[in-house]
Amino acid sequence: MGKPTGFLEIARKERGYAHVAQRITHYNEFIVPLEEDDLKNQGARCMDCGIPFCHNGCPVSNVIPDFNDLVYRGRWRQALEVLHATNNFPEVTGRICPAPCEAACTLNLTDQPVTIRTLECAIIDRGWAEGWIVPQIPTHRTGRRVAVVGSGPAGLACAQQLARAGHFVVVFEKNPRIGGLLRYGIPDFKLDKRLLDRRIAQMRAEGVEFRTNSPVGAGLPVQHLLARYDAIVLAGGSEQPRDMSAEGRTLDGVHFAMDFLSQQNRIVSDQPVTARRITAQHKHVVVIGGGDTGSDCIGTAVRQSAASVTQIEIMPRPPEKENKEKTWPDWPGKVRTSTSHEEGCRREWGVTTKAFLGENGMVQALACARVHWEGGTATPIPGSDFVLPADLVLLAMGFVHPVHTGLLADLGVAFDARRNVRADTLTYQTSIPKVFAAGDMRRGQSLVVWALREGRQCAHAVDAFLVGRSLLPR
Repeated sequence: MGKPTGFLEIARKERGYAHVAQRITHYNEFIVPLEEDDLKNQGARCMDCGIPFCHNGCPVSNVIPDFNDLVYRGRWRQALEVLHATNNFPEVTGRICPAPCEAACTLNLTDQPVTIRTLECAIIDRGWAEGWIVPQIPTHRTGRRVAVVGSGPAGLACAQQLARAGHFVVVFEKNPRIGGLLRYGIPDFKLDKRLLDRRIAQMRAEGVEFRTNSPVGAGLPVQHLLARYDAIVLAGGSEQPRDMSAEGRTLDGVHFAMDFLSQQNRIVSDQPVTARRITAQHKHVVVIGGGDTGSDCIGTAVRQSAASVTQIEIMPRPPEKENKEKTWPDWPGKVRTSTSHEEGCRREWGVTTKAFLGENGMVQALACARVHWEGGTATPIPGSDFVLPADLVLLAMGFVHPVHTGLLADLGVAFDARRNVRADTLTYQTSIPKVFAAGDMRRGQSLVVWALREGRQCAHAVDAFLVGRSLLPR
C-alpha cells in the first residue's frame, strides 16, 4: 500500500470515450486512456484491504492490490507480470469485462471504487507498446497431444496454458478465423480484432497449431480426434439461442442477434458474407433482450444508420442504485447504461411480445403488452397493449445451452439438468474418457472472464491427467 491516505485525497477518475457524434461514424475502438499521472493516482487509491473483496469479485483471481500499488510506484513491467500470472488476455477483460471486481471493491460502499479495469487495460497496453510481451516457449516437450475444439476465450486460454506446459496443442475452429465469440460476437468498436491477432501470433510461436474451417462433428469426424489425441477439450461455447414462439415469428426481418452481429464483424474484417445481408439502415429496429448482446446490437444498428432503435426487456426495471447493505460485495442488480445506450436508444422494461405483425411476409411491427411480476411469474396487464414499429427485430434473449447436434451427439457425452455438457470444476472431465469440457459449453452462458478462468483450470486438470501432476496455476 504505497499511499495510505490515497483514497481520502484522490477522487475516482475513469477513462473517457470519444464523443458520440464522432464515434458512431466508424467501427473502431473509442476509449480515451488516462494519462500516466492519473493512472498512478488511481493506483494510489487502493486501500490494500485486510480482506481484499476485489479478489472474490474477480473470477480469474487477479492480484489486484499488488498491481494497483505497482502502477502507483511506476513499476509497470512488474505490474504486467502480476497481471499475466492470473490472466492470459487482460487486453480483452480490460475492455469488455463488466468489472465485478469494482463492484466488490471496499470503496464501492461509497460509490467510488478503484478504477481496476482501467488500470488493467493500461498495464497490458503498455506491455505491448514496450515490447515486453513475448512468446513463452516451453523448455521441454511432453510428446502428448491435445485437441481443443473451439477458439473462444476458454479454448484459447486452455490451449495457451497447455502449450506452455510442453504439450502439442491443436485448436480446431469451424469459422475462417480464430477467436470464437471474441472474433465474431463482440463488435470491433468494443474489441479491436488486431488485439486477438497479436495474441494468436504469440500462441503460434509457443507451439499452438490452429486449424480453421474445421467443424468437428460436421466436416471432421469426432473419431479422428479420439484416435489421434491423448486428450480432447470441448470449448465450443453455448450457441443455441433462446427463441420465442409468438405468432408471426417466421416473418422476414426477425433475426437472432448473433446472426446480425457476426455478419457485421465479417464485413468490418473484409471476410466474405454468403448469407443475405441483415441491415438496420433506415429501419425501425427493436432489440428484444436487455443484456450485453442486446447492447451490442444497439451500437451496431446505430452505426448502420437505423431510423430508430428500441430495446425491450420482459424483466422489471432495476433500481437506479443498489442497496449496499444487501448486495455488497456481490454483483448488484441495478440499471446499467452502456456506451451503446448513450448513442441513441429508447429502453422499455416489463414488456412482453405478443405477436410479430407484418404484410407480404415482412415484419412491420410488434404487438406488445406490459407485464406485472409476482412470485417469479409475468402476467400481462389488461389494457396495456401497444404496438411498436419494427422493420428489423433482433432476438437477444441469451443462449440456452450448447448445440447438441453434430459434435456432442457424435461423442455421446452426458448433459446436466440445464442441457450443458456435464463436468465438474475440479477435473473438468466429461462422461467420456479423456474428453474434457470448459467455458460456456460446460457452465452455460456467462462472462468472458469466467470462460478464461475455466480454460485455465481445465488446462491444469488436463495437464495432471496427462503427466500425473501439474505445475500450472488454477
